[in-house]
Amino acid sequence: MSQETDAPAPRALLPVTHRAVLAIAVPMTLAYLSTPILGIVDTAVIGRLGDAALVGGIAIGGVIFDLVFTTFNFLRSGTTGLTAQALGAGNTTEQRATLLRALLIAVGASLAVILLQAPLKQAGLLFLGGSAQVQAATSDYFDVRIYSAPFLLANYAILGWFIGLGRAGTGLFLQLVLNSLNIALSLWFVLGLGWEVRGVALATVICEAATVALGGLLVLSAGRSSRWPAFSQVFHRASFQRMMALNRDIMIRSFTLLFAFAFFTARSAEQGDTILAANAILQKFLLVSAYFLDGLATAAEQLAGRAVGARDRKAFDRTVLLTAIWSFAVATVLFAILAVFGPVFLDLMTIAEDVRETGRQFLVWAALGPLFGVLAYQMDGIFIGATWSRDMRNMMLLSLVLFLASYYALFPWFGNHGLWAAMVLFLGARGLSLAFMCRYRTRETFAVDFH
Repeated sequence: MSQETDAPAPRALLPVTHRAVLAIAVPMTLAYLSTPILGIVDTAVIGRLGDAALVGGIAIGGVIFDLVFTTFNFLRSGTTGLTAQALGAGNTTEQRATLLRALLIAVGASLAVILLQAPLKQAGLLFLGGSAQVQAATSDYFDVRIYSAPFLLANYAILGWFIGLGRAGTGLFLQLVLNSLNIALSLWFVLGLGWEVRGVALATVICEAATVALGGLLVLSAGRSSRWPAFSQVFHRASFQRMMALNRDIMIRSFTLLFAFAFFTARSAEQGDTILAANAILQKFLLVSAYFLDGLATAAEQLAGRAVGARDRKAFDRTVLLTAIWSFAVATVLFAILAVFGPVFLDLMTIAEDVRETGRQFLVWAALGPLFGVLAYQMDGIFIGATWSRDMRNMMLLSLVLFLASYYALFPWFGNHGLWAAMVLFLGARGLSLAFMCRYRTRETFAVDFH
């Protein structure tokens, strides 16, 4: 069966410049930053209640949903890579078919998550542990937030589509609407109405639903100038199989990453509520750094994907070089900021003095995170854009083995310092292994005759 397409011959890619990189990276950095800022606000709002168990409950509840939802982050990243390649190839109909396929997968995945909510919650609580008070708070949070699943997964697909088209401003707008409204509702529900962790969860459900409605309107507006694909193209066997294979590999990669962070949280909980709360706050610092770097990784996704779709090796190599330069520059600045102002940020996050003091003891590891992780974030962007998903999966699994081995070797001697050292080594191993593979995959990809 031939695939219906209105594609012209692949067109030449515009030169990859510093301006082109920043035009995507800056708005997407702002968009991504709103997400960890939301997490910081949620943690800080609960932290103002002065109960470490509630902070721990939010931390563990967040990890459970990271494991559940971020496992499906392929709906964002996979859609970006495939859409960018269709854009580079000049295939407008395939761009829209990619979005529709992603939305169909989002619907099926979200229904499965809701149906399996009871075993998912029990497995998360059993694995992550925590005191009885922490588990009670986590359960309250989970029971409400689980119903954000259909909206959140659809938002992943819509955001990935707009990024793949190079419309970073639209992505920024959607994320700012989502997270600004979420912050406002969290403050109202928790501090105003006294709903504690349930208020934080309900704010998330409402905002995800509102954002998917807005995103749907923007998608329809973007599609008015040309026709949408026929049913036969959306379900084109080879294209659907390619998306499913890509999504499978990215899902395994994402689950492995989240397993590492879940393992980190579980080992933190074993050390008591104070270390759990301190590590949770320091992880927020690490996540803020990651989102700064993810903006540049997103630029790498879009530009690398377009280069592959347009068969332009020069543009691809330029994308790798420029995104690396900017990523290392940003990572250095982030290290300096956390090293100097980290204690101030800790004091803003919680009024619990024991948590503040414990956090200061381990702050250096959160500061080192951007320097060790920078290459991982940048290479993730390159590999997603090029759809080299198998290598992403395999290198992540290899890095997880190193992380676990490092933990069991270091923790008995250095305690929580050993746990943090294992995490930093994990970040570094991901980047180095992907950079090693990038040279080989580049030669292989651009040596073949695209058709």
